[in-house]
Amino acid sequence: MVVQGNLVKCYEQNFRKHWDLPALSIYKSSTTTYGQMAEQIVKLQLMFKKCGIEAGSKIALIGKSHPNWAISYISIITYGCTVVPILVDFHPADVQNLITHSDAVLLFCGDMVLPTLEAEKMPLLRAIINMTNFTVDFERGGNEITSTLNSIDEIFAKAYPNGFKPENLQFPEVSNNNLGVISYTSGTTGFSKGVMLPIRSLMANIEYAIRNMRLDAGDRILSILPLAHAYGCAFELLWPLMAGVHITFLGRTAGPTVLLEAFKVVNPHLLLLVPLLIEKIYKKQVLPKISTTGMRIALNIPIVNKIIYKKIRESLSAAFGNSFREVVIGGAALNPDVENFLHRIKFHYSVGYGMTECGPLVSYAGWRLARKGSCGRLVDALEMLVDSPDPEHQPGEILVRGEGAMLGYYKNPSATEKTIDKEGWLHTGDLGIVDRDGFIHLKGRSKSMILGPSGENIYPEEIEAKLNALPFVQEQLVIADQNKLVALVYPDVDLMKNSGLQMTDLEAIMENNRKELNDTLPKFMQVSRIQLQAKEFEKTPKQSIKRFLYEVQN
Repeated sequence: MVVQGNLVKCYEQNFRKHWDLPALSIYKSSTTTYGQMAEQIVKLQLMFKKCGIEAGSKIALIGKSHPNWAISYISIITYGCTVVPILVDFHPADVQNLITHSDAVLLFCGDMVLPTLEAEKMPLLRAIINMTNFTVDFERGGNEITSTLNSIDEIFAKAYPNGFKPENLQFPEVSNNNLGVISYTSGTTGFSKGVMLPIRSLMANIEYAIRNMRLDAGDRILSILPLAHAYGCAFELLWPLMAGVHITFLGRTAGPTVLLEAFKVVNPHLLLLVPLLIEKIYKKQVLPKISTTGMRIALNIPIVNKIIYKKIRESLSAAFGNSFREVVIGGAALNPDVENFLHRIKFHYSVGYGMTECGPLVSYAGWRLARKGSCGRLVDALEMLVDSPDPEHQPGEILVRGEGAMLGYYKNPSATEKTIDKEGWLHTGDLGIVDRDGFIHLKGRSKSMILGPSGENIYPEEIEAKLNALPFVQEQLVIADQNKLVALVYPDVDLMKNSGLQMTDLEAIMENNRKELNDTLPKFMQVSRIQLQAKEFEKTPKQSIKRFLYEVQN
């Protein structure tokens, strides 16, 4: 299906329509209306214009989820610039690398991140703006941006002498074909892949959500996913703002205890969770209750178990705030035991499938249609091909193309050519089958990328490259083991002999290597342990390690 609306003009119309409704809140703190949000956006755009920031310029954005993160993002994209959202988990050196690689001329930065960055290592930046209060922290080659932001209230009042009303809101003309976002899936030089998403990809995701997921003006959602991640950005920010929804930012670590309290306070109408969070809630709230001897016996009695399951469903629903219509789970694979239980108690949940390269949604089905073990049906902005002689029974790589797909990787033609073939098919790297009703069942990955427990893209080669530079490491392989990363290492035997070391001496050395390695990595990429290998890894004729042969020995 072709995208129907122009994203920028749709925001303009919907901000006018929902002017007095609450738009953005900090949990248990301040609230900004759509009209107040529009005013802040226009002030930033006046600064862009006065300071010569041209449409098409790249503007980077890093910080924790916050109303000003949302205001910065929308101001950039509705002005016609390209937004470069960066995960706060990346190492400062990687953040600086990405800002330079993206050609960003401005950086909006959260005050927690500011002290970790060195402006001289980002030579293309004209200024760094503190996103907490929209003041300039650093400016290169003058003070034009500083003076403009310092006097922005006066500039705004002069531009709107009769006050700023809904009819005064007018964003620039911006085509859906413009480059809207460069989203980096990795930080380290040599592995940086900036996914180029056209505005039509964002709009395709928004329009699909409007047609298939219910959120009404005035509804509430709790934003707990990182907004720099495509999943959180699309479904906890871009779509809700188009619908007039009230977004509350949690603003703190989303552990089960904090989340359960926030659900009761905010009472959200829709929840978007990664599997790790719902699995923790299941283990904390449900598993202890159903694991007792008496409960296990009761659950084996047909009529009694229906009554118990109903009570558990009601209790779990109450824990989520009782107003929610559905819990959408995405970003990584859901534990089969947890899904079996949710299905058994008839809980209102669905599992979606996506990737940054599709902005992100690839497939979804609402809870009424959802099938256990499936991640829904293909969205209508994409077409799909399963590279298999028998796609219904024999897994093959999932290929997609269409309005929702990326343009390629920024300044990385070789990576683009490896991912998008000559016929325009995007090779997802995921293996799956499609049943006769069109439901997709994922069966694994054909590439080495690992999905982190909260949906992060982890490229083991990136970690392996760092590990390879450490003492006594000859060959290395990073694999996943129950939501943790383990490094398999074959040591440099010749160097050991020359140094007079035995295998037992290496344990302390490798533990030091692990700590040194983790100091250079974001938390979601850190290695939990190093496991020594007694012999070299088996390799292909091209001398690539056969990853599929190796599993962690417990």
